[in-house]
This record gives sequence, C-alpha cells and structure tokens, in this order.
Amino acid sequence: MSPTLSGSTSSTTTPTGKTPLTTNQIRGFLAAWGGWLLDGMDSFIYALVLVPALKEVLPKSGIAATPANIGYYGGLLFALFLIGWGMAVLWGPIADRFGRMKTLMFTVLMFSLFTFLSAFAQNVWSLAIYRLLAGTGIGGEWSVGATFVSEEWPEDRRKDGAGLMHTGYYVGFFVAAVANYFIGAHYGWRWMFALGGFPALLVAAFYGNVKEPEKWKQKKAELGSKLTFMNSLRGPLSGVYRRRTILNSAYMLVSITGLWAGSSYVPAAVTQIATRAGRSALEAAQQSSYATGILSIGTVIGALLTPWLCEKLGRRGALGVFFALMMVFIAVAFGKVFYMQGDVLPLFMTCLFFLGLGGANFAVYSLWLPEQYGTECRGSAFAIVTSGTRFLGAGMSFLVGAGVSHFGTIGTPVAMTAFAFAIGILLLPLGYETKGHELPK
Repeated sequence: MSPTLSGSTSSTTTPTGKTPLTTNQIRGFLAAWGGWLLDGMDSFIYALVLVPALKEVLPKSGIAATPANIGYYGGLLFALFLIGWGMAVLWGPIADRFGRMKTLMFTVLMFSLFTFLSAFAQNVWSLAIYRLLAGTGIGGEWSVGATFVSEEWPEDRRKDGAGLMHTGYYVGFFVAAVANYFIGAHYGWRWMFALGGFPALLVAAFYGNVKEPEKWKQKKAELGSKLTFMNSLRGPLSGVYRRRTILNSAYMLVSITGLWAGSSYVPAAVTQIATRAGRSALEAAQQSSYATGILSIGTVIGALLTPWLCEKLGRRGALGVFFALMMVFIAVAFGKVFYMQGDVLPLFMTCLFFLGLGGANFAVYSLWLPEQYGTECRGSAFAIVTSGTRFLGAGMSFLVGAGVSHFGTIGTPVAMTAFAFAIGILLLPLGYETKGHELPK
C-alpha cells in the first residue's frame, strides 16, 4: 500500500508493516528536507568558492591575497559563520513557544536573503557580515526541522525519517558541486552565491501548507502560559537533562571540528593537488567539484545506514563507528596522501568517500537528540546542542585557519583535527543510550 494522502492517520499498514504517512507528514518532511538541502548547498558553496572569492575581495580590502592571508581570513570567515550558527540557539525556544513550521520558514528566509547578498560583497568585511547572518538562519533549520520530523512521523517510522531528512544536507553538497562545475568554474563565485540564495525563497512558500505536530499542540494546550521562551531555554540545562546536554554538546563539538575545521578544506586541498599535478585552473575547479560529489555520496549512504546502525549498535555505537572513520581518514588524507608526490588525486578521492561516510555522524543526532528530551524543551535542547556548540567550533575553525597560516600548508593543521574524534570515542560510553525507547511526551 502506498502512503496515504489523507490528512488523518490510518490504522492500516504498508507492505513493510509500517504505518503509512499522512499528507501533512509528507509535506512537512519535504519542507524540512528541502530546507536542509538548501542549507547544505549554501554551506558548501562557500567552501567551494573560498579561494577565488578571497583572491578578489582581499585586495579590495587593502590586504594582499597571499596563500597565508587566504588561509587566515578563510578560517576567520568560517569562524564568523559558526558564530552566526551559534546565535541560532534562539530559534529553539522560539520553536517551542510559537511552533515548528512558523520558525522553520523564518530560518529559511533569513539564510536565503544573506546568501544572496553575499554575491554583492565588495570587501572581506561585508562578506563576513553576510556569512555571519546567513549562519544564523542556517543554524535554525536543522534543529527545528529534525524536531518536527521526530514529533510528526509515526513512532515506527521516526528513525527512518531522521536518517532520510539528513540526506538533504549532503544532497545539497552534491548540488553545490554540480553548480560549481557548470556555473562557478565558468562564471565566477558571485553567481554561486546568487544561485544559493534564490531557491530557498521558493521552499519557504511551501511551509504555509504544513500543520504543526499534534505532540507540540497537545503540549502547548497542557502547559498553557508555562510554555514560555525562558522555561524552554532553561529546560535542557536543568535536572536530569543537564548531564545529557553537556555530553551531547561535547560530541557535537567533535563533529563540528571534523566538518568545519577539517573536511570543509577539501575543495582547497583538491585544487592544490590538481595544480601540483599540472592541471589547469579550470580542471582544478572541476576536480574540486568531483571531490565534493564523492564526499556527498559517501555521506548520503552513511545517513541512509544510520537508522539500521543505531538499531544494531545503539546510538552511541553508531556514533562511535562514524567517529572512527573520520579519525582515520582525516589523518590519512591530509596527513599522508596530501603530501605524496605525483598524481595522487585518485587515492585522495578514495579517502574522501570514507571521510564522507564518516560525515554521516551528524545524522545520528537527528535521531538521538529528540529521544532524550520532552516536547516542552525538545527544540531548545536540539538548538543548544547543535547551535550553541558552534561558538566553540568557531574557535576550532579559527585555530585551523591560523595553523594553515603558520605552517603555510593545509595538510598538517587539518590532519591534527583527527585527535578530536579520538577524544569523542573515549567520551561515548558516558552518553545516555536510548535504543528501544519511544519519543518522550
């Protein structure tokens, strides 16, 4: 039986024995997935156009576009983007107080606008402001979208929904890679930002047709005036939730270190390897698009495997597998292969697939975090863990950028981020395991 297209819940099941989805569940998922896709596209567009953008705007800012300065200011802009994402922690209590879908629409509109404005930046400081504000919008989409899916989808399909939703972010990477191949390599970095900003406006228009989850509406009716902004914000930091929030934040910091301080340098690394091997600037840009595509394919596969891994190994075990993959392949790709002589692109690309597979560690949070908190503070908890930790992640990103400037190379500083995953693996046994638990009310 195909998923039901009625607005009511059906008692029948699909041929797989699972509850069919209502129209609202399908529309809501598509809205969350589409927004997350555009978030991923926007996030990685900057990584793809980092070098050409800074080569243009740094001289306009009175700064020489040397490799060291590009590394330093690239790290600074990544850090500001993460600070913006950290500011998105406020979207969580807003979603708990006023609703998931209303909040989701505003986050998409915000990152769309400031991504589009990035196309018109005339110096590094205006670009920095636009990236800061775009990050604030992007940071809210994941926490609110994942909270909506976890609450709206049937219990027997909730885990699958979390894994499927997270593929959107990395499909966005793939879309950015394709756009860079056909647009960025030929027309320049400004058109990439313009492209990244425009489609999100279309997705936002779709959100008005999606109703709020029943779980949230029931909780709002139950708590009434007690469901306030401040109560939602305090919830994850008090009582039984405090320890969980601290540990979840530590795990998220490890993940952020690998993504923003590590794998976001993949396009620049591939460009350098390709140039060293004698390829033209156009060929090098196209190779960076191939690399992003390979990274994205690996992560989409990992995200699809996440619900199965979480059931077989538990939430902590699944996260441990992904952390181990990140630790090994960041160290090998950037610490060893990057410095090898000759045309090592095929070997580097192979490492990138496994690095992408490990990047699916973020999908575990979409499934695991909602299971640890009640409806009254679920959005706030997700936002605190996934956005609040970006402030510390910004510091890590800045340190890697400073390391690139100090060592005069991408490889060594990025390879050193592998140590973060070793620390994460050691902390995992302390986490709260929710395998076999239903979503709390």
